[in-house]
Amino acid sequence: MSTLVEDNPAKNRFEILVDGALGGFTAYLPRGEVLVFTHTEVGSEFRNLGVGAALIRATLDQVRERGGRVVPRCPFMASFIDRHPEYAELVTTQP
Repeated sequence: MSTLVEDNPAKNRFEILVDGALGGFTAYLPRGEVLVFTHTEVGSEFRNLGVGAALIRATLDQVRERGGRVVPRCPFMASFIDRHPEYAELVTTQP
């Protein structure tokens, strides 16, 4: 299974492509260097395959590379960050 995560600023979301098909996305509201993540969705055919975790990990890695911060209002992203404290420094409460 080949995956690629890309920012789609026109839709305010990061998308994961799985073997070329849209597997899911995590939506955000841009607030300067801070992205407020509001919702994550993974297609039913891609659930329980690690696609959601791969999406969030790659999204957070890209935010880190840009020097940005996140407000994880999405419960899935917040839970991922709780389980992976290496991303905790990206979290801010200031949107």
